[in-house]
Amino acid sequence: MIEILNPTELARARESGALVAGILHTLRDRATAGTNLLDIDRWTREMIAAAGAQSCYVDYAPSFGRGPFGHYICTAVNDAVLHGMPYDYRLADGDLLTLDLAVSLDGIAADSAISFVVGGDRAADAGSGALIEVTERALAAGIAAAGPGARIGDLSHAIGTVLGGAGYPINTEFGGHGIGSTMHQDPHVANTGRPGRGYRLRPGLLLALEPWVMADTDELVTDADGWTLRSVTGCRTAHSEHTIAITDDGAEILTLPR
Repeated sequence: MIEILNPTELARARESGALVAGILHTLRDRATAGTNLLDIDRWTREMIAAAGAQSCYVDYAPSFGRGPFGHYICTAVNDAVLHGMPYDYRLADGDLLTLDLAVSLDGIAADSAISFVVGGDRAADAGSGALIEVTERALAAGIAAAGPGARIGDLSHAIGTVLGGAGYPINTEFGGHGIGSTMHQDPHVANTGRPGRGYRLRPGLLLALEPWVMADTDELVTDADGWTLRSVTGCRTAHSEHTIAITDDGAEILTLPR
């Protein structure tokens, strides 16, 4: 299913995006050495409830997970990269943490992810900083390629050019996606591809673009929890994501803090 939002729905999408961005900003400030991942999940649940919104994750049960997910946010640490299920773990200085959050407000969902080094800046760990920076640059390139008349392959090519150009292997099993009244919709947006191919973008389309990389592999392994995906080599990983709306003039990022 591919949805095209009308102006009223797009206004609601902006509110959903602002909520997701605000929650992630708050969590980033709170996530320090000693913070338990289960506390991050609890804080997320409380903020979603306070906003009168609904979690896109807690009851989510797709074919690729051992569902339902049962938590309100994905918390991926170090070698975990996607679908990180919160568990009883206290963060340490230098951990590379990814927070991935999708929330529905007034019937429209928004999805975003951030990666950061706990207790310091990227300069403290050059490898982690490079991973995070390349996903952010790839995300910016994908957004810059988006606009009415562009094709999905144009976005994938822009993302993949940055990731591959930095020397990172690229996994195409999981990537970006359409979003709207539900969290995951068509079209799929792979993190590499050929320009000029795929669905032609139209104003009113929402896309969640999400470049992610692993330092030295493109192979994933699934944890015993049935959800958390890790690098098969144990290397570090990073993931950046924004929900954008295609407009008459280009693309509008919906998941920026206000």
